[in-house]
Amino acid sequence: MSRISACFESLAARRGKGLVTFISAGDPEPNATPALMHALVRGGADIIELGVPFSDPMADGPVIQRASERALEHGTTLDEVYRCVAKFREQDNTTPVVLMGYLNPFEHVGAARFAERAHAAGVDGVLVVDLPPEEAEDFNRVVKAAGVDQVFLVAPNSSSERVKMICNYASGFVYFVAVKGVTGDKAVDVDVINARIAETRTLASLPVGIGFGIRTPQAAAASAASADAIIVGSALVEIIEHHGTNTEAAAGALEVFVRSLRDAIDGKAHAA
Repeated sequence: MSRISACFESLAARRGKGLVTFISAGDPEPNATPALMHALVRGGADIIELGVPFSDPMADGPVIQRASERALEHGTTLDEVYRCVAKFREQDNTTPVVLMGYLNPFEHVGAARFAERAHAAGVDGVLVVDLPPEEAEDFNRVVKAAGVDQVFLVAPNSSSERVKMICNYASGFVYFVAVKGVTGDKAVDVDVINARIAETRTLASLPVGIGFGIRTPQAAAASAASADAIIVGSALVEIIEHHGTNTEAAAGALEVFVRSLRDAIDGKAHAA
């Protein structure tokens, strides 16, 4: 069983909701990333999404765009991302790690080589933002064969037919995009998306996480009612940006904020 599946199985057994936290690899510089990942786990994160820096992150808002720019300025390559995960794995062999990025860096090295090295480093999954299911068959087959789950995005306006297509390829979990637009773009309207998430859960045999626009403990708690996991990114990346190169301060602030998310989600889950 993969780390992702084991994580969601454990959550389901205790009727809990997952917390998935995103930061960009190499931000503010590569050596800081493993320490920041550990801070997320100490705060209560169940899964870590690690952004692969890219020069044209079309689905990301200004906060994560700036993080990618800082990481690229420090020479954060895909090889460096592997190194960050491997360093994290020296102390944590349990928390699932999902790489989130764009097709170009993965395609540059080839799907087989990417999947082989990712798995060897301790990566559990990959979300390729700009690889639609219509074009994903070859990449999907290769990464799954290497033991790497492929997570797919489902939009608020995705048709039932498209959701079914996505779920034919997806493994690990399905990422439901709470808003139309880019990451951190606007607040989540929970009432509007609840029905769509419920429909997605009936079509998917996988857990459904909700992200894009969840920035506060209150929003996380409200969203926990309908999804299996809450995904938070831009608010965490802002904390790192605020503290600059002071990794210790950033790690401490991340841990505190993630703990507030964890407490809010657990309170909502326990009340359900």
